[in-house]
Amino acid sequence: MWARSKASRLTIDDHLELHRRFRNGDSLAVAAAAVGCSAKSVHRLLRKTGGVAPRAPTRSEARLSVVEREEVSRGIQAGESFRKIATKIGRAPSTVSREVRAAGGREAYRAHLAEKGARQRARRPKPFKLVENAGLRQAVEEGLRQRWSPQQIAARLKVDHPKAPELRVSHETIYSSLFVQARGALRKELATCLRTGRTRRHPGKRTDLRGKISDMVMISERPAEAEDRAVPGHWEGDLIIGKDSKSAIGTLVERKSRFVVLFPLPNGRTAEDVRKALAAEVRRLPECLRRSITWDQGKEMAQHTRFSVETNVSVYFCDPHSPWQRGSNENTNGLLRQYFPKGKDLSAYTRRELNTVAAQLNGRPRQTLDWRTPGEVFSTFVASTT
Repeated sequence: MWARSKASRLTIDDHLELHRRFRNGDSLAVAAAAVGCSAKSVHRLLRKTGGVAPRAPTRSEARLSVVEREEVSRGIQAGESFRKIATKIGRAPSTVSREVRAAGGREAYRAHLAEKGARQRARRPKPFKLVENAGLRQAVEEGLRQRWSPQQIAARLKVDHPKAPELRVSHETIYSSLFVQARGALRKELATCLRTGRTRRHPGKRTDLRGKISDMVMISERPAEAEDRAVPGHWEGDLIIGKDSKSAIGTLVERKSRFVVLFPLPNGRTAEDVRKALAAEVRRLPECLRRSITWDQGKEMAQHTRFSVETNVSVYFCDPHSPWQRGSNENTNGLLRQYFPKGKDLSAYTRRELNTVAAQLNGRPRQTLDWRTPGEVFSTFVASTT
């Protein structure tokens, strides 16, 4: 397909079509070809808009449509009066007169230029909320520095300031301020505090490869109280793998409270290393909060039987290629990659550093907990055992 000239510009409809294609998984080149422009032009657009789709334009019935403007243009070329043109399109003569006058008069009137001018005049730019409200901006920036998501920040503001409507902001507004250049109310470097670290929205896929072990008790045999999160003490576990698969960090997430525990594996991630480290970590918990652990089919849990004997904690395994069966842990591991990027040597992190990261995650308000934090919920469980 031919490429547009440099003088040509993408319309709002082109923008919407591009974003629709990106959501459907089309590549940059395919999306660009669909609207007749170069991939470089689309790349510049994404950089400017941060991958945020524009709002679809709306038109009042009181405004002339593109078809009506084309009819006005044809009438003018034929030398017809405004009254005759108005009769054809079912409008008042004064409407046609104002339309032509706003577009430069009879000699200058062109339907496409009149449409473009009408859209520009219809814009009602609003001052950005995070630009005008310094207190709100400061609160949002503080939440981002603590690596809270925009949704967590927006919800927690409602909880912490129930009688201060001026301290309200949607998570979409926060994202727009981070991603869209024209709305740069928040400093650009704060975008790196987001879980993905991206500066624009970008669809993607994650691949999950799993090993296999023997003598597994499958998740289908896990107690119902663990499945419906009715009773605390059931955990989900996994490893975060470091550079060249030579180092790892152990992760545990309590299913009811989403409380996170991190533990180092300084000696490696063999089945024996994981068994010893995991057993030591589980023994730190109150006995009533050691009910079960659900793991994937990774070979690091090959000594799960011995682990259960040593700790009296049952281990259940997910079905192959079913990470959603450990949804809380999968989500947590995604959050942890913000702290422990791929390609890093994870053996370099100390116990104190892991505890600091876990404390940050456990201090984030969670929607599923009615915007309480995992730490607050888990503390009530521990208090009930003493």
